[in-house]
Amino acid sequence: MKRSMIIAVALSAALVGCSKQEPPKPAPKAEAAPPPVTVVKIGLAAPITGPQAHIGIDIRNGAQLAVDDINATGLTVGGNKIKLELVAEDDEANPTKAATVAQKLVDSKVVAVVGHFNSGASIPASKVYSDAGIPQISPSSTNPKYTQQGFKTTFRVVANDDQQGPVGAKFALDKLKPKTIAVIDDSTAYGQGLADTFEAAAKAGGAKLVAREHTTDKDTDFKAILTKIKGKKPELVFFGGIDPQAGPMVKQMSELGIKAKFMGGDGMQTPNFIKLATDKYAEGAMASMPGLPKDQMPGGAKFLEKFKAKYNAEVELFAPMGYDAVFVFVDAMKRANSTDPAKFLPEVGKTNYQGVIGPIAFDEKGDLKNGPITIYVVKAGKWDTLEVITPASSAAVVPPGALTEPPKAAEPAAMGEPAKAAEPAK
Repeated sequence: MKRSMIIAVALSAALVGCSKQEPPKPAPKAEAAPPPVTVVKIGLAAPITGPQAHIGIDIRNGAQLAVDDINATGLTVGGNKIKLELVAEDDEANPTKAATVAQKLVDSKVVAVVGHFNSGASIPASKVYSDAGIPQISPSSTNPKYTQQGFKTTFRVVANDDQQGPVGAKFALDKLKPKTIAVIDDSTAYGQGLADTFEAAAKAGGAKLVAREHTTDKDTDFKAILTKIKGKKPELVFFGGIDPQAGPMVKQMSELGIKAKFMGGDGMQTPNFIKLATDKYAEGAMASMPGLPKDQMPGGAKFLEKFKAKYNAEVELFAPMGYDAVFVFVDAMKRANSTDPAKFLPEVGKTNYQGVIGPIAFDEKGDLKNGPITIYVVKAGKWDTLEVITPASSAAVVPPGALTEPPKAAEPAAMGEPAKAAEPAK
C-alpha cells in the first residue's frame, strides 16, 4: 500500500511539473475591423415615365454606369473609403414637378445632382439647388437662361442654344439653300428657345420666314398647323422640340404632300424619332446635336460597348454626358479632398477633365467651353453624320456633299482620366 501511494504521489508531482513547463497558448488576436465606408449620394433627375422616358432612362443609365464603375475600382476621398449611391427621381418633364423633385433630392442629402434633361425642368430646379449649395450638372439642357441666372451651382456639359441654333441655321442656308422657311416649336423652354435662335440667325442670313407656329410637347396631331403652312410653300420646316412630336410631324407632312425638308435639334436626334416617323418618312430628316458623334468621342467606343453589355440597349441620346457628369463631381471631390458640397463646389468650376465626350472645362457661367455640334441626317433608317462643327473652327469636318462617308472615329481614350488636352481657347 505504501509503495503504491508513493508511486501515485510521484506521478502526480511529475504531471504538475510538466504542466508548469508548458505555458498556456495565447488567445487568437481579433482581426482588425475594416475601415468604415461612407455612403455619398448623387442625385439624378429626368423624365423616367411618360413620352420622354426613353431619354430620361438613357441619362439615368449613363449616370448609374459611372457610379458602378467608380465603386468597382474603389474611391477614397479625404482618407475615407467612399461608396457612391445614385438617387434617381422622375420629374416627368414637368417644370412644377421638377422643383418638387429638386427639393426632395436636397432633403435626401444628395451632395450633387445630374440633371435635369429638359431646360424647362432645369431652370426652376436650379434655384432650389442654388439655395441649398448643391452643384448641378445638366447633361442636356441647352436653353441659355439656365446658366445666365447668376447661380454658382449650375453647369452643363453640352453646347447651348445660342451656339446650336445659329450653327443649324448656317448649315441650312449654306448647304440646303432654302428660299422660304417655316418654324414650329413645342412651347417649351428648350423647343422655343432653340427655334428662336435658329429663326434669328436664319433671318440675319437672308432667309425669308413664311410661318412661325407653336404646338405643345403633348400634342401628336399637327395637321391643322401643317395645312396652314402648306399654303405658304416653305422649302424647309424647322422644328424646336422632342422626338414624340417630331416623329409624327414629319410623317404628317409627307401625308399632306408637303415637300419641304425637315430639320430640328438634339431633342429629335434619337432612334425613337425614326421609329415614330417610320423609315420611309424619316429619310432625309436632319438634326443638330451638341457633342461629337458618339463613335468619335475620345472614350466613345469603349463607353458604347460597356453600355450595351450592361443594359442590352443602344445609347439613346445623352447617356455619355450623364456618365461624365458623375466623374466630374468625383474629380472635384478628389481635388477638394472632401465630399462636402460646400468644399468641392468651387472645384467643379475649375474642372479640366478628359471625359468620354472629350475635354470638359466650364466658363464663368458654367457653360461648356468649346462644345462641338454635329449635324446628322437620317439615311437608310439610321442617323448618319453630315458635319462636325467646333466653335474654334466654325467649319465642317466633313466637306459638303460627302453624305455617305462619315468621319473615321478617333482612337478611344481611357474613361475617367484627367485631361491632358491642350489649354482651353481663351
